[in-house]
Amino acid sequence: MSAEEFRRNAHVVVDWIADYLAHPQRFPVLSRVQPGDIKRALPSSAPELGEPFEAMLADLNDIIVPGVTHWNHPAFFGYFAISGSAPGILGEMLSAAFNVNAMLWRTSPSATELEEVTLSWLRQMIGLPSQFEGVVYDTASIATMCAVAAAREVIDGLDVRHKGLCRASEPLRFYCSEHAHSSVDKAAITLGLGLDSLRKIPCDDEFRIDSRALASAIAEDRANGWRPFCVVATVGTTSVTSVDPVPAIADICSRESLWLHVDAAYGGAAAACPEMRWVLEGCEAADSIVFNPHKWMFVPFDFSAMYCRRLEVLRRAFSLVPEYLRTADSEEVKNFMDYGPQLGRRFRALKMWFVLRYFGREGLAARIREHIRLSAELKSWIETSSDWEMMAPAPFSLVCFRARPSSADYSEEELEKLNTRLLEAVNRRGKVFLSHTKLNGRYTLRLAIGNIRTTAEHVRLAWDELSEVLSAEC
Repeated sequence: MSAEEFRRNAHVVVDWIADYLAHPQRFPVLSRVQPGDIKRALPSSAPELGEPFEAMLADLNDIIVPGVTHWNHPAFFGYFAISGSAPGILGEMLSAAFNVNAMLWRTSPSATELEEVTLSWLRQMIGLPSQFEGVVYDTASIATMCAVAAAREVIDGLDVRHKGLCRASEPLRFYCSEHAHSSVDKAAITLGLGLDSLRKIPCDDEFRIDSRALASAIAEDRANGWRPFCVVATVGTTSVTSVDPVPAIADICSRESLWLHVDAAYGGAAAACPEMRWVLEGCEAADSIVFNPHKWMFVPFDFSAMYCRRLEVLRRAFSLVPEYLRTADSEEVKNFMDYGPQLGRRFRALKMWFVLRYFGREGLAARIREHIRLSAELKSWIETSSDWEMMAPAPFSLVCFRARPSSADYSEEELEKLNTRLLEAVNRRGKVFLSHTKLNGRYTLRLAIGNIRTTAEHVRLAWDELSEVLSAEC
């Protein structure tokens, strides 16, 4: 593709993106295609000869777009409502154009040093002390796995790097709450620890890990021949965004010489608001912490920031330098390939840098603050209605609730069926999208506010849709 042809096509694509971001409401939030529709609409093999760009764009509009669930839609309230802001998208475009591999400092000094600078800005923005150094991963799932690997690295007398786990004299044990993210389980599987090594601690009435139960579990495990080595605490659990008592957990970890990793993938961004700094209380004592700017700082997916108080331990766990990657400057610079399982690394820092410079801390904080305000408003509507009830506290911008009509005395089984039908009907209408969870076995609706384009009008639309469908059901 010549420079002129690229320029012409790029203008078309940028115009398309600008129109898409300006009017995402044109599309149903949740894709309405059936399984196999997209595959059946596409040829079974690649073309023998190149095709005109116009044909590609036509198929994008006719085949691909109908199969997209629109996470950038302002009425996307499912899971955690991520969104890619325009400055972040532009940064992503430039990153793709440079197409560098940020494995070594030498392979692109700007990619390495901008990552260091951007992570330092982020660290200051959320109030972490300067002892923490950072590294960018794709997702918090990988960050948590790397943190557990680092925790395993510092176990006295266990040379897992050379001997593996089969020669460990005692079985290893680590801990998280029963509401921790499934990535903790996957870390146990991937690192060869096994699911039996992970002990899940019960939670209190607000879905926070019970620190006294944690201390008892550690003592019990030691007495029974296990070797505790790590605790994963959560700031903003996936189902309900509860905040574990990190100060109490940090005290236990200090006393028991355990690695403390904090999964703040969702909640950490809230600390950009000074009045929300409480969410990271105690995290200054953690060994590692992760949060995802692609969740609530409007950076296009994917971008996960992991911070470590002892980054050299992470390096010790993963560094492996073959001869063809050795450089004379390795003692003077940071080679990010040494801090995780992957060798090749994208230039992710560029899009984060664009977002931070475009919005500034206050611009990001103002939008996060507004999302928290909108969730509080929705909560007030639920609490003043006789047909709905809150199912969990709402410290951030996720609201967990369910329909419980006052017109009849419903059993738990009937309430689950009612709320299941309600969620499916609302999502099928295409104006908004919500997801669900189960809390203490009870089917619960989740409405997550976090899209940069979401306004009070969209939250009101979701409430009206829910109320209208409930009226029809009852």
